[in-house]
Amino acid sequence: MHTTVPLNSAARPRNTATGPRGRTGRIAAVMEELFRRQRTLALFGALLLAAMLPAAIAWGLDDRMLRGANVWIKPLKFMLSIALLAWTLAWFVGHLPPARRRGWGVRAVVALVIGAGGFEVGYITLQAALGQGSHFNVGDRWHATMYTLMGIGAVLLTASQPLLAALLWRWPDRQRPRVLRLGVIAGLVLSFVLGGGVGLALSTQMPASAPGLPLLGWHLADDLRPAHFVGLHAAQALPLAGAWLARRGRGWGWMAAVAAGYTLACVMLAVQGWAGWAG
Repeated sequence: MHTTVPLNSAARPRNTATGPRGRTGRIAAVMEELFRRQRTLALFGALLLAAMLPAAIAWGLDDRMLRGANVWIKPLKFMLSIALLAWTLAWFVGHLPPARRRGWGVRAVVALVIGAGGFEVGYITLQAALGQGSHFNVGDRWHATMYTLMGIGAVLLTASQPLLAALLWRWPDRQRPRVLRLGVIAGLVLSFVLGGGVGLALSTQMPASAPGLPLLGWHLADDLRPAHFVGLHAAQALPLAGAWLARRGRGWGWMAAVAAGYTLACVMLAVQGWAGWAG
């Protein structure tokens, strides 16, 4: 039997799309899609975010400082950063044809992120618990070796991005707008080139220990860390720009201009950060 619903405000179904329940539902749908696209990377990112809770509690209880910052701030930053990378790659694996998501290339991406990312977070967290530095701590053979391994791990971690970019270039999803596809590929490649390049330079020069920006500790001049941050997060910024351009019907030329501007901004930050050391 068909029931007619009165068209008055009291009888209309409540629209929760813009309320808290609607937002919660959208977040749940996004997380479900994330796990569907690449479950292992999605789970790894979730575990890193969960690990931030005990690290944050330790930060509140432990007042030890290292180079002007609480010892637990660095593990928290790396947990968040690597979790974001894992979720970013998990999402973009979903741009590949279903058969390719189970191929050797994606398995290599997953192995690099979990192996190198897990090592980085594990060692940094261990050093925080000991009240010792992880970066630039080369005072003895053990710490010098671990710092070298951290550098290798960082390269392998960021190398997962151009590997996925190559897969997306080889097997594009032509149902997605071209400007979005280019934004994803450019973001992944530039994250490796810019973030990795600045990171290599940063590994040779210890930043100043003077107080900097709250929590981060960065300085806006004579410090390569802002450029390193901007470079690494091209993997998120350029795909978002590509999605925005696609919604407005823009072509690939616009994406090329955005990528060039982003690269220029990172290079300018790097030049500004290097100037203090070079001078």
